Amino acid sequence: MGGRLFDGYSRGLSAHLVCHCLLIETNDGLVLIDTGYGSQDITRPRERLSDFFLALNRPQLLTEETAVAQIRRLGFAPADVRHIVVTHLDFDHAGGIEDFPNARIHVTAREKEVADQRRGGVFVSRKRYRPQQWDEAANWSLYPFGGGERWFGFDAVRDLEGLPPEILLIPLAGHTWGHAGIAVQEDDGRWLFYAGDAYFHHGEINGEHRTCPPGLRGYQRLMQVDADARMANQRRVHTLSTDHADAVRIFCAHDLVEFQALAGAP
Repeated sequence: MGGRLFDGYSRGLSAHLVCHCLLIETNDGLVLIDTGYGSQDITRPRERLSDFFLALNRPQLLTEETAVAQIRRLGFAPADVRHIVVTHLDFDHAGGIEDFPNARIHVTAREKEVADQRRGGVFVSRKRYRPQQWDEAANWSLYPFGGGERWFGFDAVRDLEGLPPEILLIPLAGHTWGHAGIAVQEDDGRWLFYAGDAYFHHGEINGEHRTCPPGLRGYQRLMQVDADARMANQRRVHTLSTDHADAVRIFCAHDLVEFQALAGAP
């Protein structure tokens, strides 16, 4: 609920967000960046998701919009997804992990640690992380948080296990303790930078002055674990967008305008 006070453009009482995922075709199979909600979230939402977030976010749980259904629609099989790279393990980013039992899951070690212990903020700690979404996953690759090589001024975890060198993990703490963005170098040398939940609205990184609807600003504060780190990283992403617009295209997890632009929607 909230309309344009939440997303900045909706005319009715409801606002609209997305769960943005990215599918990458490599020489060694498919790589899925975040998973959105999974098929089990659709069939058993009360078991897999918290009542609080079901009521607050009112997710439209549609089978045809799950990552596994969309991948099948593209002509691939779930087994073709060899790797899943997750920005963090919140319920709306990791729900589809078990739809791809053969995939290796890549995440920062810090994120896996706090998710297993359900330390995700005082109020939301036992609601944001839903271990039942990934407790059957056996293949994990965990990476140190920070101190890596540099990528446009950011720490970068390179050489992810089994992945091509064009896919990097970029630590962006604040939304969660182990939150990270994903950088993907395209064939033309330019980069796609999926910033996850480092920001929620395109106005926060585009233009000279950062803007965000008040409802969405409040939601980000509700979900943050470290306000200073989140805002510092958001400012860095904004600077990246202004100083390197010709080399990097940035998008986040939940902004409908960015999603439509990248998906070629009207």
